[in-house]
Amino acid sequence: MARFYVHNRRDGARLLSSALAITCIGLVRIDHPAGQLVAVVGGLVSLYWWFCYRQLKA
Repeated sequence: MARFYVHNRRDGARLLSSALAITCIGLVRIDHPAGQLVAVVGGLVSLYWWFCYRQLKA
């Protein structure tokens, strides 16, 4: 089964940091429904990519 992730640590770190930045943008506007949606979706993607990143070999 194909994963929604890259196969090297450099690109994995870039994806993870981008997802964390988007999550922080959503947290800035947590008082708005769109900000809540961005924060939740970004947080879930960050968690998924963090677990995938941990499984990559150096």
